[in-house]
Amino acid sequence: MTSPMTSRGSRNGGSEGTVQSSGGCHKGLNMQWVYQLTEVAKGLMAKMYQLNQILDYPDSVGHVFSDAFWKAGVFPNHPKICILLSKKFPEHHSKLQLERVDKVALDALNDGAEGHLQSLEPWAQLLLDLMTFREQALRLILDLSSTVITLLPHQNSFMVHAFMYLFCAFVRVNLFAEKIPRKLMLQMYNLFHAMLHNDRDCDFYHRLVQFIDSYDPPLKGLHEDLNFVSPRIGEVLEAVGPVIFLYTDTMKLRNEGFLSPFHPRYPEILTNSAHAMRAQDLANVTSYQEWVLFGYLVCPDELLRVTSIDIALVVLKENLVLTLYRDEYILLHEDYQLSVLPRILESKKMAKSGRTKQKEADLEYGVAKQVEKMISEVHDQAFLSCDSIHLERRILLKQEIGKIVLFFTDQSSLLAPNIQMVFSALALAKCEVIWYFQHVGIASSKSKAARMVPVDIDPSDPTIGFLLDGMDHLCCLVRKYIAAIRGYALSYLSSCAGRIRVLLGTPGMVALDLDATLKGLFQKIVEHLENIPKPQGENISAITCDLSELRRDWLSILMIVTSARSSINIRHLEKATVSMGKEGLLSEGNAAYNWSRCVDELESQLSKHGSLKKLYFYHQHLTSVFRNTMFGPEGHPQHCCAWFGVASSFPECASAIVPEEVTKIDRDAVLYVESLIESIMGGLEGLINILDSEGGFGSLEMQLLPEQAVTLVNLTSRISIPLAKSPKGLSGFHFPGFESYPENNSSIKMLEAAMQRLTNLCSVLNDMEPICVLNHVFVLREYMRECILGNFKRRLLVVLKTDNDLQRPSVLESLIRRHISIVHLAEQHISMDLTQVIREVLLSETFSGPVSSLHLFDKLAEQQTGSATDAVCNWYIENIVKDMSGAEILFAPLHKCFKSTRPVGGYFAESVTDLRELQAFVRIFGGYGVDRLDRMMKEHTAALLNCIDTSLRTNREVLEAVAGSMHSGDRIEREANMKQIIDMETVVGFCIQAGQAISFDCLLAEAAGAVLEEGAPLIHSLLAGVVKHLPDEIPEKKEIRRMRRVANSVGVISDHDTEWVRSILEEVGGANDDSWSLLPYFFATFMTSNIWNVTAFNVDTGGFNNNIHSLARQDAVHFSCDCWK
Repeated sequence: MTSPMTSRGSRNGGSEGTVQSSGGCHKGLNMQWVYQLTEVAKGLMAKMYQLNQILDYPDSVGHVFSDAFWKAGVFPNHPKICILLSKKFPEHHSKLQLERVDKVALDALNDGAEGHLQSLEPWAQLLLDLMTFREQALRLILDLSSTVITLLPHQNSFMVHAFMYLFCAFVRVNLFAEKIPRKLMLQMYNLFHAMLHNDRDCDFYHRLVQFIDSYDPPLKGLHEDLNFVSPRIGEVLEAVGPVIFLYTDTMKLRNEGFLSPFHPRYPEILTNSAHAMRAQDLANVTSYQEWVLFGYLVCPDELLRVTSIDIALVVLKENLVLTLYRDEYILLHEDYQLSVLPRILESKKMAKSGRTKQKEADLEYGVAKQVEKMISEVHDQAFLSCDSIHLERRILLKQEIGKIVLFFTDQSSLLAPNIQMVFSALALAKCEVIWYFQHVGIASSKSKAARMVPVDIDPSDPTIGFLLDGMDHLCCLVRKYIAAIRGYALSYLSSCAGRIRVLLGTPGMVALDLDATLKGLFQKIVEHLENIPKPQGENISAITCDLSELRRDWLSILMIVTSARSSINIRHLEKATVSMGKEGLLSEGNAAYNWSRCVDELESQLSKHGSLKKLYFYHQHLTSVFRNTMFGPEGHPQHCCAWFGVASSFPECASAIVPEEVTKIDRDAVLYVESLIESIMGGLEGLINILDSEGGFGSLEMQLLPEQAVTLVNLTSRISIPLAKSPKGLSGFHFPGFESYPENNSSIKMLEAAMQRLTNLCSVLNDMEPICVLNHVFVLREYMRECILGNFKRRLLVVLKTDNDLQRPSVLESLIRRHISIVHLAEQHISMDLTQVIREVLLSETFSGPVSSLHLFDKLAEQQTGSATDAVCNWYIENIVKDMSGAEILFAPLHKCFKSTRPVGGYFAESVTDLRELQAFVRIFGGYGVDRLDRMMKEHTAALLNCIDTSLRTNREVLEAVAGSMHSGDRIEREANMKQIIDMETVVGFCIQAGQAISFDCLLAEAAGAVLEEGAPLIHSLLAGVVKHLPDEIPEKKEIRRMRRVANSVGVISDHDTEWVRSILEEVGGANDDSWSLLPYFFATFMTSNIWNVTAFNVDTGGFNNNIHSLARQDAVHFSCDCWK
């Protein structure tokens, strides 16, 4: 950063001529310096902010530095010497005998002095810039305060604002400077300079020592430097007092309609504003509050004015911190008590000693005592009440801005005349939003009140969302009708030309005898206004008009007439033109200046009052508040757009002086949007899951499972009628009708609220435009689709299993249908096909291979299936077909299901294997699920057939002997041979297992056929008709075999079992030699098995107690296959 002093020296002459080209520099003020130094202050604070970040926010006052501080590379990592030099400031390093402190470190510093000096060079230059800025800014502040005639905002608002911005910038820079290690920086730089230049101090060392020492602490130096301008500051603060009082009076703002286009006493009358000037002043209330807080902090004597006590009190009571730059702040009340209160006590002491007249002394003493009491007590008042005060104001603004948006949406023609009121509403909302995030989470350590955070995130407080949404709607309205606003402003300026020309011709103005400079400037103003293009028809948007010359000439006039060096001043102009009873010349000129900005600077005006770019420095809190309030009890999904819109202004926070900030802030803006999207999608998922729970849509189903119905019937038959009327008579079950009882009202309301919030959120996200942040575009509809898809997939996998074991397919189907009904509810408000999304998930959970493999009829080496299908199919194979849990699974032909003697997981076998359950399985997982389960059973059966084949080969000789003895009729030899058969009991068990697999597949095929007939009856009838005409050829053609297998998988072939086993034998290549011709003899020997000793027929199931009927089914199938072979 170049030195401001150098900059000033080179620009003095030129800049004055630039701003007032036709006015003598002896008459006017040069505001170019004011603007220039205000910008320099921003640059200095950006540099200090960067240094603070690099050094990990050191405690320079307490000389406490973290490990990151020493590793940052700015200072050498030798804490002993560095901290000693900092603590002993301003003593010279030569007097501190550093070799005794740390000789090794001192030698290391000597060796690396040149490198350390270079690393400190830019920060030593920063100290020089701070010193130069202090000298130049202070000189300009003193000069302005002594030459500006009036500093009253209503008379000279432009000058007052420029002056006070410079004043506040001066205070901010010097207060912020305390947060950087100035003493350590100067001491170390001078030490390295001395090491490299024969113990000679650097040129600016002693000046910087004096500067830093005079500002240690900064408020001491500020009190001394600004003592001379203190009365002028007090004059400004008293002048802005009424606007501050108005802002703090919530009831008055509401009752008198300061933010309403209607007249407060005559609601039928529309007006530009009931209080045009004061409503316009409200747009500056944030600045006014800062002026008050900074002004009384550095000019404490002004608090001794009687009116100042009330002004300071209302502002101090509402604030805990005072922002210096970005998110850097000071604890306001602590600094007032440490720096302002001693000055007040000193004044009180002087008044008590009677150094002035008795009457004046008594008054001064009384005022000082009031100020002392106010400062002592206001801290705890602020700590306890500031949050509630601002909450009340946020509620007011929420209501008023809501009314404004509705009104101007309906009456858009009235927006342009009331644009200043819109700017005020934006500014007030912005003030409250930024105040909230500046204070949330801040704790004051010295407060006597309870140790708590005075401003905390409240999930039940939606006001921030309402304000953001209201501001967003107002900005959109202004941008929508920007042409109308420009047209109105052009019309106003055209009419203003005539009024100003009339005022310039009044006797009072003629009597003033203006000099040539002023006459020329006023003539220019009139010419500018008269040359403004007249808006006609609908071509307003095509008009290009640059009114910067008009504004520049008007500012030149103000610079002259507000200077004490000018013979014609602002008071003369007021007296000469206001006597007519209308607006004076200055008022007309100021109004023209303001309306001209609505022609060619409307976007910058909108940004000034409505931009929330400062929230970038609180974006972590911003995200946290969004998460807590958006889906809290008072959350409003329609506010999402406004929360996203904040991110677009974040990149504006980057300082041109710190290039690396651009990349960081851009990245943070994108991450902020992504975090909000993540929160929104989490909330969407949460709303769906709330509805898809037993307390949601589950409570409306009220469907009893069969076993629950049986229990309910048994219980109701035993209890008396009075008990039956009470829902508490039965635990866990309810009679129909009890869902409308009063005790269930809260549940119903919760359900309605969740449905309403879900549909609102879906509507908002669907209608939301793509979010553009830098070169990133976020389309919320796509995120919503992925969220719903991912949530359904997770829910499917979760409900697939219960606490005990597999979920029953019918229950699983019911849960899926419930979830789909919720998705359909959301789909009504989304312009996309979510049903297709659900189908995609179900397909992916059934089949996850490449789509091309769906068209292949040949068996793949490894068929890919989804995790859900795998889980269900594995459960059926292990627990039903293989009976690995030992639950004694039996096939019940009479009931067409499997039964078990004890539960398999959470259910008995009949609860998960009857046709109704298998049909539910088919409806959920479709044909791919059926194929997967069929394939697994074929693999299991093929392994069993392989074992049977092995046993056949092993016992071949014995079986041949058995066959011979059977044909010869030799019973003794036959029995002897049968006893030589190896592992007969084991083979019997294999056959029974194979029979069970065949029975289960038959049930599965029947269920698949029923579902196909229900869903696609034409296809089912086509298969049933075709299969009757398939020729019985050996060998079969490939197409015939494929058609037969498809028909068999849906149970339209009469002999399902034979066809199924035959397909297995074809795949595994079994029964390919003459050993299988002995199979009938092998099966005949089974009659001698010990299994018949414990066999009994069960009339209830239609089968045997040990599943021996499955053996018969297996034998019959094999006989058929053998005959076919």
